[in-house]
Amino acid sequence: MLKVKNNGFNLALALALILGLNSGVVKADRVKDVANIAGVRSNPLYGYGLVVGLDGSGDKSTGMAEEVLRNMITRLGIYLEPGLRLKADNVAVVAVHATLPAFSKPGKTIDITVSSFGKAKSLRGGTLLLTPLKGADDKIYAIAQGSVVASGFGAEGADGSKVTVGVPTVGRIPNGAMVEREVVTPFGEEFDLVLNLKQPDFTTAHRLVQAINKAIGPGTAYPMDAGSVKVNAPTDPAQRVSYVSLIENLTMTPAEGVAKIVVNSRTGTVVIGKHVHVLPAAVSHGSLTVTITESQKVSQPGPLARRGQTAIVPESNVEIEKPEPHMFLLDPGTTLDEIVRAINEVGAAPGDLVAILEALKEAGALRAELVVI
Repeated sequence: MLKVKNNGFNLALALALILGLNSGVVKADRVKDVANIAGVRSNPLYGYGLVVGLDGSGDKSTGMAEEVLRNMITRLGIYLEPGLRLKADNVAVVAVHATLPAFSKPGKTIDITVSSFGKAKSLRGGTLLLTPLKGADDKIYAIAQGSVVASGFGAEGADGSKVTVGVPTVGRIPNGAMVEREVVTPFGEEFDLVLNLKQPDFTTAHRLVQAINKAIGPGTAYPMDAGSVKVNAPTDPAQRVSYVSLIENLTMTPAEGVAKIVVNSRTGTVVIGKHVHVLPAAVSHGSLTVTITESQKVSQPGPLARRGQTAIVPESNVEIEKPEPHMFLLDPGTTLDEIVRAINEVGAAPGDLVAILEALKEAGALRAELVVI
């Protein structure tokens, strides 16, 4: 039986209502939660290597695995005859990537992620051999090695059936790489500090400047644009660290965001911002229910039939139910509470809600930015 029916999303709308009503309480944030210091950032690293010691779950006899394995064995000083085939059942070629935090010095260890390149079924129990990790400039910044921790696992039967839990072809190595080269940052090279807002906004930039000038002194900070604020800072490294510590722990109130509605049509999640309102509008909504029932009917031959046979005949029953459409009216200055209540009473599904909001936006009645993800 196949049944297509609209489902409600009361929980999602209730959550949106709670978030919207609670947004009236504005709390101050620390500067470090609102802005980042220009030039102080992490850097991605990447590389490729070999994971060995697998229990038959490696790449098997693939050309890439054999080539990488042959190159590594040759670098170890072992001679291999040309044309000799190598079995790679216990070996997997993997991509290795990591994130190098700012101010990381040689000798510091960082976590790495290992992902299978080829046909390996699992990396559980494997060990990553010495692997150099490079940056975007193709220079080596860290060396990785260690035992792979893979959370997923899989099982396969002789008939081809298999069960997989998680992703066994991806694993992590805590503290699996050691930093060999430091990335130079411009933190101490400039006379001024530049704070980049995580969410550019003219009001937030203005309030950030006010908070810094009030705490340190007039003229200390001035806005560059909606996303950046320049701050005068001491040139001595020790004084600059203390100075930044003072600034990033100052508190300020960021500007409230623009009126926005975010709808996830796949999960039914709906978030409606505080400043959303609509102009006068009337909305009509209807839903359609289609029910298809499959059944088997036995056909018997007549009592005096000589050649008749009993047969099973499929029978389909299709029912279409179309309830009366609902209509609700949105008055001028309708609030968030009233929008949620009106749509919730109609019993619209996530897909229907998207259609209603898009129609309101197209009609010019919705005073908000509509984001559908």
